[in-house]
Amino acid sequence: MAEWIYFIHPPRHDFAATMTDEEVRVWAEHFERLKRLLAEGTLVLAGPTLGPINTGVAIIEAPDETTARRIMDEDPTIASGLAAGELREFRVSLIRGRD
Repeated sequence: MAEWIYFIHPPRHDFAATMTDEEVRVWAEHFERLKRLLAEGTLVLAGPTLGPINTGVAIIEAPDETTARRIMDEDPTIASGLAAGELREFRVSLIRGRD
């Protein structure tokens, strides 16, 4: 299974500190979906960068780019238009507990 990384680019700098109620709701849906992907074995890891630029990062496993892109595009933050997604093929070369 191939690994993919997708970045979630929010609509403005310092996003985490300035979220509207609607953005909070969508990001809560996003978090619940990530928990489901983790339980299903699709998600490897996820989290935001901290500081003034809050880019989200998700590493997933998918058999091909079409599937990986679908997973990214169905993320509520991206599907809603509140954030832009960026997909790249990725390789987990070293990971604690495995290597």
